[in-house]
Amino acid sequence: MSTVRQTSTLAVVSLVTGILGWTLLPLLGTIAAIITGHMARGEIRRRPDQLEGDGLALAGLILGWVAVIGWVLGVVLLFAFFGGLFWLGSQ
Repeated sequence: MSTVRQTSTLAVVSLVTGILGWTLLPLLGTIAAIITGHMARGEIRRRPDQLEGDGLALAGLILGWVAVIGWVLGVVLLFAFFGGLFWLGSQ
C-alpha cells in the first residue's frame, strides 16, 4: 500500500507569490517567491515520502529569479539611457 503524499504548502505559496511578483506586488512577491521556493524545495528533499510539489516550488523560483533579472536589466538600461543623454548634453 502506498502512502498519499501531501503537496507542500510552501511550494504553493512560492508559486502564488511568484505570480503576485509579476502582477500586484512586484518587490514583495518576488522576494517571497524566491525565499519560499528555496524553503519548499529543501522541505520536499528532506521528506520525499510525505511531500510533493517540487514543480510548483521550481515554478515560483523561476518566476522570482526572472523578475529579479528583469529589474536588474531595467535599472542598467535606465542608467545607460540617462547616462547617454547626459553625455550628449555635455558635448
